[in-house]
Amino acid sequence: MKKADCQGQAVVRITIRRSFAIVEERNEEAGRPAERPLRRVAAVAIVENPYAGRYVDDLKPMIDGSVQLGHEIAALALGAFGQHEVQSYGKGGIVGLNGEQEHANALLTTVFANPIRDAIGGGDAWISSFTKKGGPGTLIDIPMNHKDDVYVRSHYDGMTVMLPDAPMPDEVAVIFCIANGGRLNSRVGGLTHDEVVARKGNKRS
Repeated sequence: MKKADCQGQAVVRITIRRSFAIVEERNEEAGRPAERPLRRVAAVAIVENPYAGRYVDDLKPMIDGSVQLGHEIAALALGAFGQHEVQSYGKGGIVGLNGEQEHANALLTTVFANPIRDAIGGGDAWISSFTKKGGPGTLIDIPMNHKDDVYVRSHYDGMTVMLPDAPMPDEVAVIFCIANGGRLNSRVGGLTHDEVVARKGNKRS
């Protein structure tokens, strides 16, 4: 369950018991066909909670152990996503009843998210996140926002995820969502995806 790093500090090895991807594709909204189908993917890893049933003050070993989990989630999400441009993302977690909500947050920090950012070609914006405690069948809404600018209103969205047989009391369900666009028929104004892309291009040039 644990290994030592080069400084001798214990690092928790995060054991993935199961993993899978949920794919949703929306082709129309309010009777209007989409110019481009909206694809959303939720990559889910059901992991063993090494701290289930006991209080541990220092969660840094768990945080450090989430790096590899981030790599695994990234590969899973992109494998299901296909050849689409990632425009938005979000993350969340459900902690089994023998754990604490804080355990899910420890697995969802920047340490976990950076390998995913690298895999999808960057991400300047903070990643919307939500965690909760619950048992198998608990619903969770994963909030999503534009990956490069949180003020792109069209990309305020989310995915509802329900896992029929997870998490068990000693597990954490770790979820990362990506999408190739914002809401279908979005029309509330504000900064657009194309404007963000143009701005980034100008900075590079």
